[in-house]
Amino acid sequence: MTRVHAFSDDALGDLDAVGLVEHLQAGKVSIPEVVDAAIARTEQVADVLGAVAYADFDRARREARSPRGGFFAGVPTFIKDNVDVAGMPTMEGTDAWTPHPAKKDGDFARMYLATGLIPLGKTQLSEYGFSASSEHPRLGPVRCPWHTDHTAGASSAGSAALVAAGAVPMAHANDGGGSIRIPAAVNGLVGLKPSRGRLAQDAAMRQMPVKIVADGVVTRSVRDTAAFFREAERVYRPLEMPPIGDLTRPGRKRLRIAMNTTGLARGADAEVTRLTEQTARLLEDLGHTVIEVEAPAPETFADDFLLYWGGLALALLNGGRRLRGRTWNRDHHDALTVGLARHARRNLHRMPGAIMRLRRSNHDAALFFDKYDVSLTPTLATPTPKVGHLDPSRDYEVVIDRLQDWVTFTPLQNVTGTPAISLPLATASNGLPQGMMLGSGFGQEAVLIELAYELEQARPWARIQD
Repeated sequence: MTRVHAFSDDALGDLDAVGLVEHLQAGKVSIPEVVDAAIARTEQVADVLGAVAYADFDRARREARSPRGGFFAGVPTFIKDNVDVAGMPTMEGTDAWTPHPAKKDGDFARMYLATGLIPLGKTQLSEYGFSASSEHPRLGPVRCPWHTDHTAGASSAGSAALVAAGAVPMAHANDGGGSIRIPAAVNGLVGLKPSRGRLAQDAAMRQMPVKIVADGVVTRSVRDTAAFFREAERVYRPLEMPPIGDLTRPGRKRLRIAMNTTGLARGADAEVTRLTEQTARLLEDLGHTVIEVEAPAPETFADDFLLYWGGLALALLNGGRRLRGRTWNRDHHDALTVGLARHARRNLHRMPGAIMRLRRSNHDAALFFDKYDVSLTPTLATPTPKVGHLDPSRDYEVVIDRLQDWVTFTPLQNVTGTPAISLPLATASNGLPQGMMLGSGFGQEAVLIELAYELEQARPWARIQD
């Protein structure tokens, strides 16, 4: 097994983001020392992992000498390369146009950086975020640091690989079909997809017919995720849902938890089913009630979601030259993007019905969480595949079938707008992390974070450096 990480006894040490803040505030390390350590670590692992889309280390060093305020002041981070950051290009995991630096921060980056985080650059994703494995035919794959023969997931693959490898303690991720939770599960991290509207978002995400995308972070500890949402809430506070607040410990309430391993049209394999049942027994040992249920979605869900996913690809390809200018080249797209667009074009007559049914899922989710406090599923249906299994240059029908075999649990919460968190509670027989996913009702992130604290204490997860 080829395992890659950059943990050492430098200024970052083994610290998570909250631990790093404590060391900075105590004067044990300085911000320039921390940023220099993060740059050195990134340079150590960047080539083998393929995780960095754009580096701006000079900017990071300048900000380290004159940091902005905020709880995370001086904590190094990366931002996924599908949101705008002033002075950095936004390429969205493709090479279909000539990049130019963004003129200003997008709405998400403005909120994210207001917490004090210092960006070292931007991270690689699958093309437009469509695939659950970042393996661009020209830009190359993003590899899992736990075993570099395997994919780091997607679409937030670069962010997750760098956090897992110890380059930075926290990085931005976003999620339109599982793209916070999938790479968190693959790389042994905590990944919380928040409720729809919980965080500020760029305009393109807000204008979708079904608003499936949510931004967040990937971290190595529950307390880092909790602290990020606490600090984000101080910058951007959505009034339509209860606040998350300052959560630092497990909750006391014993919960009704609905477990499902059959998924949406396709279910978990035997090994992942067994690991999910082990997690259910752990929850029962902690005093919670676990009830096995059917997936809370209609039979049409998987086909409807795929058609909508394809519609996004079709819109991007049709509008590419208008959005990106004369350098845009339609031929510089992988077969998966083109195949998704073709699928949508051939089935446009079905799109209105699919969108109507997907929107109705909000109501179904509300009814489900009237009966249960939390849902439990595996994050992914099988152990992590090797690089090449989901190669987007392969025949579209082959790749989309393999993707649906692997990613059957995560899209539901994107459509319903409800929160879900992946925790690295299991290890597959291949020695790689296997995430378990917990979901809850709209605006109920606090329930998930408190339960995550409890599970982290009861079953501490493996660390790549051990």
